[in-house]
Amino acid sequence: MTVAAPSIVDEILELKRDRRAILLAHHYQESEIQELADSVGDSLELARKAREFDGDMIAFCGVWFMAETAKVLNPKRVVVVPDKLASCSLVESCPVEPIRAYRRQHPDHVIVSYINTSIEVKAESDILCTSSNAVKVVNSIPPEKTVLFLPDSNLGAYVQRETGRKNMKIWQGTCIVHATFPARRVLEARQQHPEARIAAHPECPEAVLAMADFIGSTSAIIRWCAESDAQEFIVMTESGVRFSLERRAPGKKFYFVANENCNCSECPYMKLNTLEKLRDCLANLEPRVELSADIMRRALPPIERMLAIR
Repeated sequence: MTVAAPSIVDEILELKRDRRAILLAHHYQESEIQELADSVGDSLELARKAREFDGDMIAFCGVWFMAETAKVLNPKRVVVVPDKLASCSLVESCPVEPIRAYRRQHPDHVIVSYINTSIEVKAESDILCTSSNAVKVVNSIPPEKTVLFLPDSNLGAYVQRETGRKNMKIWQGTCIVHATFPARRVLEARQQHPEARIAAHPECPEAVLAMADFIGSTSAIIRWCAESDAQEFIVMTESGVRFSLERRAPGKKFYFVANENCNCSECPYMKLNTLEKLRDCLANLEPRVELSADIMRRALPPIERMLAIR
């Protein structure tokens, strides 16, 4: 009698059980990874979820900065990722040394860092934010204080418009997916699907946001589409969100617009993670997030301040 070899999914589930691990996955991951996850969410939701489980290990299927945040919140737990090269264009656009220099030159300014930053930049920040709570975070800062918002220039410009804050400096970083959505393609999509409503992530350019019926974080877009009476949507964010959209809103139609970089709407960093790499990181406990006690101590307060604002 021939016994069938275990599938890679079976291997992952067994390893997860043996390691007492939780699997966290971002909405932009491939659908087969999302199907296995204990929790699927955006950056803010996953940061909160990282603190709320019983177990010994976190396997974080997203990008590296997300796993660093999870490690700060779980210093005694093992945190692994499928691929250490899963970076982020926003992280890469904002090295820590200029931020340290800014801090020395402007000690009275408030540094608000988007969660899409390295752990070193987080440690130099006063408070973090995500696209879910960026407006609330900036509004929580005394109006007489000058704010440096980094690193996403489109999100920063959106927050400035929403808050009306004048004393706000904005770092000039961008997301390689959202920032390269051309407004002309949104117009074309609207002509092709005249009944569709447009939902956009605030990392998109202002010309795209101006056409949107709704602007919000990835999870907010999912909720809005699911609760809307409309049946068709043009979705201006990474196309991996289709899995969550179709799960929450079966029967509705979702259209994605290609960006200029790859003529697609995929994040190349997010797509580095695979089932094979997930299995291997659970088996080998590598790549593992290792951070110094000092960097975790300094990064924790701005992370906790972010999590306190709902």
